Amino acid sequence: MKFIKYLLFLLLIAFIGMAIYVAVQPNDFEVTETTTINAPKAVIFDIISDTSNVDLSSFWKDTETLKMVTNNTSDSIVQTFTSSRIKSSKLKWNLESNGDGSTTVTRSLDADQLAFMTKAKFVLFGDNKNELSQQFLNDLENLDKRVTKSMTAYSVTIDGVTDYGGGFYMYKTISSTGSNISATMAKQFGEISRFMDSHNISASGMPMTIYIEMNQENGNVIMSNAIPVSESVIVAEDSNILSGYMERTKALKVTLKGNYSNLKEAWATARKHLIDHNMEASEMSPFEIYKNDPGNHPNPAAWITELYIPIKEITENL
Repeated sequence: MKFIKYLLFLLLIAFIGMAIYVAVQPNDFEVTETTTINAPKAVIFDIISDTSNVDLSSFWKDTETLKMVTNNTSDSIVQTFTSSRIKSSKLKWNLESNGDGSTTVTRSLDADQLAFMTKAKFVLFGDNKNELSQQFLNDLENLDKRVTKSMTAYSVTIDGVTDYGGGFYMYKTISSTGSNISATMAKQFGEISRFMDSHNISASGMPMTIYIEMNQENGNVIMSNAIPVSESVIVAEDSNILSGYMERTKALKVTLKGNYSNLKEAWATARKHLIDHNMEASEMSPFEIYKNDPGNHPNPAAWITELYIPIKEITENL
């Protein structure tokens, strides 16, 4: 009996000693990991700043609150983080744009006021920083996947037959391969815009592309890139920027929301709908209108393009 009392006394002494040892352990620690994501900074910022979407380490799966504290023009975010294990901490994000269009993302957890049981676990089993660092890397990998998914989302909607009002436009015609079409368009629109600025010509609508020829197999085209204007413009005979006019027409309209890389599918959808509903394309060239400026919408999933195929008389009710 005395032995049991003596053993219990020793255990109590050991427990008190361990408690004192745990209590004097540091109340804070910091973990930082970095990755590079092939996406604009603004897209990543939008996902991180939505606290309902932020993946926390499973090490802290008993999270009680996570809320925004500060942000600095898409460069950094500080969020407060509390749980039963950590009474107070800051989850910090820093975003730095790179010259190739990617973004370096740094995630740090600056934890203080650790709960007693958390410090006890650290004493008994190690501080788990390596585990948490690995989980941070996993979380950053998951963030990369979410960003990629958000940027590749798209939809193709058949709007049906509509009346397109037509009108005047400034344009420049060029041929392009399918692999180089985006760069060619950007250059064309830049030249037209500079011409209009230098001649005090105001745009009356969003940029558009009129397809004179479209090769459905390889994507090669002959196209006129155009910017609508309110009236006819007389240009010099030697100018490579010309003034044109599109007649009012009925057209099958299809809307793509998403990256321009999905335009081939959108056009295929439009042509199939044309055939399925016994509609016949007219002699007018098909065209597409870019309804918003990618410069103002860094996530391609938000880009909106309207496709129009001018049609002859409809032979079936839609």
